[in-house]
Amino acid sequence: MLLRYAGQRILMLIPVSICISLVIFMIVHMLPGDPIDNLLRIGSSPQERALMTAKYGLDQSLFSQYLLWMGAMFQGDFGQAIVLRRPVADLISQNLPYSLTLGALAFAFSSVVGMLLGTLSTVVKSPMMERFVRGFILLGSTVPSFWLALLMILAFAVTLDWFPVSGAKGWESLVLPVLTIGFGGVALVARVTRVALMDAKREDFVMLLHAKGLAPSVILWRHLFPHALLPVVTILALRIGWILGGAVTVEFVFGRPGLGSLLIRALGQRDYPVVQGCLLMLALAVMLGTLIGDLAQASMDPRVREAKK
Repeated sequence: MLLRYAGQRILMLIPVSICISLVIFMIVHMLPGDPIDNLLRIGSSPQERALMTAKYGLDQSLFSQYLLWMGAMFQGDFGQAIVLRRPVADLISQNLPYSLTLGALAFAFSSVVGMLLGTLSTVVKSPMMERFVRGFILLGSTVPSFWLALLMILAFAVTLDWFPVSGAKGWESLVLPVLTIGFGGVALVARVTRVALMDAKREDFVMLLHAKGLAPSVILWRHLFPHALLPVVTILALRIGWILGGAVTVEFVFGRPGLGSLLIRALGQRDYPVVQGCLLMLALAVMLGTLIGDLAQASMDPRVREAKK
């Protein structure tokens, strides 16, 4: 039953991926300017521009260009970068490990600290803890990541000189970017964990467990936490894709290599194949996170499978 459900969800990703690729292609080609501007010398003639445009197939209709791009994509060819003059697949494979490392560490940080903070706010009966958690959740949900990155650089790299300002050499260069990306995730996971545990504590079986004389710690970790884990796992799965997307500006601010830095540089150069490849990779990461969340829900709660048939 679970395999059938997984197959249905995977099949649904095919039309979604095609629609997303079309949206990405149209948005990229609607941007003002084109990559030819970065290739021609100052004072080049219109004939030289026309030859260069025809060389890269930019003189064809958008529909024809989209079909050629998608046909190559289905064969595993991301195309050739116009400005950088390298295969897009090579550029992505060179920068993707940096983004995956940063995203994995930020995901682990936000997951562990968020669940711990949400649990503490439910267990510890203290007005100070309550105000701290609510303030942290509000702050983490509203502070933009690029602004937080600048504050991190100013405080810990420039003023205190604890960590490097930019680059990707050594574990020290990962600390500030991980904290910046994970900060918003900690607030989100803490909020979901707190609400889920508070809802679980209102269930009738909790009163029965207390009546049996079970220790509060046993009730929390053996019964309440597994019961409240479903929404937490769902939001964590969704964070898989959003962390890579959120790393775009953070990588650029910290001067780190990665998909984000590659994407922003390609946007400045209007290098269509590179921008399309990076955006498609980020979109696939979001879809993969959504798929993992659906499958996690279905495996933990059979009612989800029945409801989504």
